[in-house]
Amino acid sequence: MWTVSRRIAAPAEDVWRLLVDPEVWPRWGPTVVAAEIDGGFLRHGATGRVWTPVGVPLPFTITDFEPGRHWSWRVAGVPATGHSVEPDGAGCRAWMSAPLWAPAYLPVLQIALRRIDEMAVQTGAGGQ
Repeated sequence: MWTVSRRIAAPAEDVWRLLVDPEVWPRWGPTVVAAEIDGGFLRHGATGRVWTPVGVPLPFTITDFEPGRHWSWRVAGVPATGHSVEPDGAGCRAWMSAPLWAPAYLPVLQIALRRIDEMAVQTGAGGQ
């Protein structure tokens, strides 16, 4: 697994809200145009669809979920990214990971973390 991280000067709870809200995924995820979760919220085993810039909805399943800390998924049946956050002093540290076969995706994850940082810090309420 390849991992990138970023220190964010916002509470872990604010960053976590951004990570689990599919309505804001397109604001921080460069490869996400839209997303929807069956049942309305992320949890282990949740399913849904994510739209990429190509415009085709891809099915996903949440394969790992630790409330307030971490989630990962399979998209179109393929292991995809992991998303993590933990408190760190007055702020938090957020991580995103990509499978070993996808090191070229690391710059995309760095952009996502930078956007999350900006959203969380500027609004203090997770950009919502």
